[in-house]
Amino acid sequence: MVGKKKETSMTTTLEDLIEKAGGCAVVDGGFATQLEKHGAAINDTLWSAVCLIKDPDLIKRVHLEYLEAGADVLVTSSYQATIPGFLSKGLSIEEGESLLKKSVTLAVEARNSFWEAVKVNPGHHHYNRALVAASIGSYGAYLADGSEYSGDYGPNVDLDKLKDFHRRRLQVLVEAGPDLLAFETIPNKLEAQACIELLEEENIQLPSWICFSSVDGEHAPSGESFKECLDIINRSNKVNAVGINCAPPHFTESLICKFQQMFTQLTSKAIVVYPNSGEIWDGKAKRWLPSKCFDDDKFECFATRWRDSGAKLIGGCCRTTPSTIQAISKVIKGKSQ
Repeated sequence: MVGKKKETSMTTTLEDLIEKAGGCAVVDGGFATQLEKHGAAINDTLWSAVCLIKDPDLIKRVHLEYLEAGADVLVTSSYQATIPGFLSKGLSIEEGESLLKKSVTLAVEARNSFWEAVKVNPGHHHYNRALVAASIGSYGAYLADGSEYSGDYGPNVDLDKLKDFHRRRLQVLVEAGPDLLAFETIPNKLEAQACIELLEEENIQLPSWICFSSVDGEHAPSGESFKECLDIINRSNKVNAVGINCAPPHFTESLICKFQQMFTQLTSKAIVVYPNSGEIWDGKAKRWLPSKCFDDDKFECFATRWRDSGAKLIGGCCRTTPSTIQAISKVIKGKSQ
């Protein structure tokens, strides 16, 4: 079965990519942001995943734009794509599963066509063959009520409910053949534990990362300490990297240092960071609030600091664009783009 490989091959793809990239690989940037720039209407409970239904060609176009900008990892458009979410739109279970698989297929096709073009052009030596990471958004992302930034799922959501929610999506995405799995914007220890237990129960052998969000730069959105959250990840050999996504970039350096200190004693997991621009998302009003943010020049400046602090994978999240990733790639890879 796809994704269920020999234990010895589990980490090679991600580790090899980081090594080929010179010790720090580049993750792509804001997906919904770029879709909107091209005119997509995504003010929907499915968010960017609505384009899997309405405009899959645009999804592939955005993937290609990030590859051109220097991304070493493409994250699929499945962050807010869930079977219950598709059912709520009147689709069948089979149609929903097909759309989940399509999110991986579109990224793989974009990667393959781009890499074929690179191979026939020797001048493109600064590109690496990108990996495709299947995005698995938090339960809060499915709720679309902003709870991925609070970690408050209410008293009726327990470990088993979270595992039931994620299980079939995980199975379908793995069957579609990505290179790795990206659990994103996890807001609390409970959901991190659910993800880890699922990887164990399903015997998944693909590399994976788990990224938390943070609203204060000190804790998970739930208020739990990162030490509590990372302790359970440290005990798992199913998670190869851990970090932060969609948090303000001015928190990133201190969080990398915090994670490094926690990992040095216990494991050697890679640290992945892809912050947003610093703008704040109001999950209830569904709009971006004016706030201090990083432009591409600041990302270029701080990317080297994040790398030097210990990050092995660096990219952008909401409100970042291919030009942001190009700036990061240029300084990380030390190449003129």
